[in-house]
Amino acid sequence: MIARDRNWLLIFAVCVALAIAYPFFADGYQLTVIRDALIFGLFAASLDFFWGRTGILCFGHAAFFGIGGYIMALVTLNDAIPFGSLLGIVGAIAGAAFVAAIIGYFLFFGGIRGSYFTIVTLAMGVICQQAAISWSSVTGGDSGLIGIPPIEFDFGGRHVDLSQDLSSYMFVAAIVAVAVLSLWSISRGRWGTVLTAIQDNEVRAAALGHNAPLRLLVTFILSAAIAGLAGALYVCMAGLVAPDLSGLLLSTEVIVWVAVGGRGTLLGPVLGAIFIQRAQQTISSFNPSLWPLLLGCVFVIIVFVLPDGILSIYARLKSLFKGRSQA
Repeated sequence: MIARDRNWLLIFAVCVALAIAYPFFADGYQLTVIRDALIFGLFAASLDFFWGRTGILCFGHAAFFGIGGYIMALVTLNDAIPFGSLLGIVGAIAGAAFVAAIIGYFLFFGGIRGSYFTIVTLAMGVICQQAAISWSSVTGGDSGLIGIPPIEFDFGGRHVDLSQDLSSYMFVAAIVAVAVLSLWSISRGRWGTVLTAIQDNEVRAAALGHNAPLRLLVTFILSAAIAGLAGALYVCMAGLVAPDLSGLLLSTEVIVWVAVGGRGTLLGPVLGAIFIQRAQQTISSFNPSLWPLLLGCVFVIIVFVLPDGILSIYARLKSLFKGRSQA
């Protein structure tokens, strides 16, 4: 195991330990804040899995988040559907993956890359938001859908109800930890190596026998599926879904979370989302109009001072102390 992997696992273990210990020091409201931030962190990790490994930016990633949220809402609000929570989660994942498969097939096998891919996915996000607004008989229009029940299911002969703050927090934290660790395992294996080769030179990777469009498509589908899962979790915790969840603003914010946390690290975007969400809540409580200005300043500072994101602070400190000890 190389040093970079050991460092990643060490940071991951510390984050898991902090997540487990956090309920002992936080009240119910603080748990819900971090829980929602973790869901957005999962959403950011899903984008980073695609953007960080392929170098291709999806500017409409919130569309998959919104699709997952709306499917979850429609399934759980229908009392005639048994096992609504589980079927809603499965439907959210499958629905987002299906849309990504259709769009990604034409884009990747059509040779669409770079800025053209970014523009097309940007249009996809706008279309999804407008569809949610226009299809009011199903989606509720501008008002969205409210009264979405919390997740509940039977497991091992016991009924699990995630309506409580602690139980919902632990459930979300476990989902995020498993998802991020799984994506990291995929990224550091053969699949991630081939994606890196495609990012460096797609023509050369194809000459070596790798089906680049197919690998990009599968990665895009998996990224969208995780985003759909995050959307499903969020609407059940928030109790509502609205067109803004698939709009341009959220698509822009998730890019900022990934950039602040560190693109290509998977764990960094989760930390970036938590950091930005906490900062937004704290600053907005004093002056709501001040937050957009400060967010822009933070983003510029990160780009110039920490281009690899806040997760690179650990590596910089480690190299600094190592250099001093050698001196």
